[in-house]
Amino acid sequence: MANNTEEKLFSQFPPVSTEQWEAAITADLKGADYQKKLVWRTTEGFNVRPYYRAEDLEGIKYLGKKSGEFPYVRGNRCNNRWRIHETIAVKEVAEANRLALHAVEAGADSIGFDLSEKLSAQQVADLMAGIDLNATELAFSGKPDAELPDKVLSVAEAKKADPEKFRVFFGYDPLIRQLSLTGAFCDGDDGQQCYKTIAGFVRGAKAWPKAKFVTVSGETFQNSGSTITQELAFTLAAGHEYLVKLTEAGLSAEEAARTIRFSMAVSSNYFMEMAKFRAGRMLWANIVNAYTGGCARKMFTHAVTSGWNITAYDPYVNMLRGTTEAMSASLAGVHSLEVLPFDTAYESPTEFSSRIARNVQLLLKNESHFDNVVDPAGGSYYIENLTQSIAEQAWKLFKEVEERGGYTAAFRDGFIPDAVKASAEAKDNAVATRRIVLLGTNQYPNFNEVADSAITEACITPQAWDAKVLRPYRGGMAFEQLRLKVDRSGRSPRAFMLTCGTLAMARARSQFACNFFACAGIRVVDNTFFHSVEEGAKAALDSGAEIVVICAADDDYATLAPKAKELLGERALFVVAGAPASQPELEAQGITRFISVRSNVLETLREYVKELGI
Repeated sequence: MANNTEEKLFSQFPPVSTEQWEAAITADLKGADYQKKLVWRTTEGFNVRPYYRAEDLEGIKYLGKKSGEFPYVRGNRCNNRWRIHETIAVKEVAEANRLALHAVEAGADSIGFDLSEKLSAQQVADLMAGIDLNATELAFSGKPDAELPDKVLSVAEAKKADPEKFRVFFGYDPLIRQLSLTGAFCDGDDGQQCYKTIAGFVRGAKAWPKAKFVTVSGETFQNSGSTITQELAFTLAAGHEYLVKLTEAGLSAEEAARTIRFSMAVSSNYFMEMAKFRAGRMLWANIVNAYTGGCARKMFTHAVTSGWNITAYDPYVNMLRGTTEAMSASLAGVHSLEVLPFDTAYESPTEFSSRIARNVQLLLKNESHFDNVVDPAGGSYYIENLTQSIAEQAWKLFKEVEERGGYTAAFRDGFIPDAVKASAEAKDNAVATRRIVLLGTNQYPNFNEVADSAITEACITPQAWDAKVLRPYRGGMAFEQLRLKVDRSGRSPRAFMLTCGTLAMARARSQFACNFFACAGIRVVDNTFFHSVEEGAKAALDSGAEIVVICAADDDYATLAPKAKELLGERALFVVAGAPASQPELEAQGITRFISVRSNVLETLREYVKELGI
């Protein structure tokens, strides 16, 4: 009976063809360009349509595969139990060990130790003291130390760790951590000694099958300003070069593939990041499949929330960024995930910020149960098409790197750093013009926030670009530099909103202008409404504000702006909020300052700050 009811119900809703949908959309657009209005041209090199249908899945070859099945788009395993990772900077061994034990007790089951110097065997033992090596995986990064693996594995042996359960990762990454960031390998010109050393580690650790000695630091690309497809393509290119070089150093293809761990950033581009990790598993599986089969083809992936997105001002917004980024990575299926503490931009993480970072993942697991569902995005017309598009673009770029002789050759001839730099410059321009929004920094800033002593010139100043290397930085730094200049100037410049004319537009323009000037730390004096220009001009002069912004409707500006300019004289910088049709006539009358949605916010604010003598 139920089935008959269902049949009758659905029969009342006949299928709608794509042609019918398109006809309805065209009618609603009333002659507007479909491609310009509804089709999104991504920075990743492909278009995204406003909607997708079942027919758009045709031609996607991997569909129908389950998690744990080649090419592993839907995941490497039949569960989604990722590990909660926390990195601890080792400045003093006893304190680092205390922090590690506390993190484990608070929910972390993957600990990273970032070493600033080489440790003795006893110091390594002290660092690992009290940690259950069968339950908690360890990752070591930082100061290169060829003796570190022996020291760590000796401790594991002494503590009778189970070789099938003890997971340990070493961050040896000469291609990215050395060549890409410094311009040279640790052993000189070609890195051959680096590969031989890593191959020796692998041969010496056959008793520890879960140990991995290479970590491909793909997050370096995204944190240097790359696109998502560039990050994926260049990360895969580096991974492939390790595969080739380690086999040349005497390892089998399976041994080489199994010792590689990938680390990639996850940005706030929510669905695109899900698709990136899914595409990455597929592409790596196909790369390794050309050399060997079996489980060695599985991409072992760690994710870390994007450092590029983190801001120093209004830092609690970073909690929101970290949460959405963690959701993308966890839904995409990764082995482990690290959420950066919200204060990372300007200080060493505090107990509170570390706790919040851990709790983001604990909430996703224990309250949202993201770990109970494998690849929930699978089958989504949109996500599957994003996955396919990212895979195609990344593969195209990967092949271009290979045609140039592989990662090292492509990096040294400038192809990789030039591509990343071009993307970084495009993103910087998008931030300056608000096409990329960094909440609290270039849009909707906290009007009352003044930088405290923790925010210094050093933490908001990016390293100068060098044509030969990558330079990680944060996207909001340029705005932060400008705002800190104002905060540290010893002055409190103000922008007064002269709201008049049509009330609705006056208030809308006022809100826009308040957000505009507050991005530079300029204090705003907002006003509900003035019934006349004379009333508003008098209030503006009485306030002593250095900047006066007239906020009205476009049609009002032709008469109100010249009058306001006359009343104010040269006693304040006079600004019109908007880009009215009467702008040429106003400019002819000496009114030259306009702000609108088309403005380069950063450059415009720099000019005003300069005019204020700061």
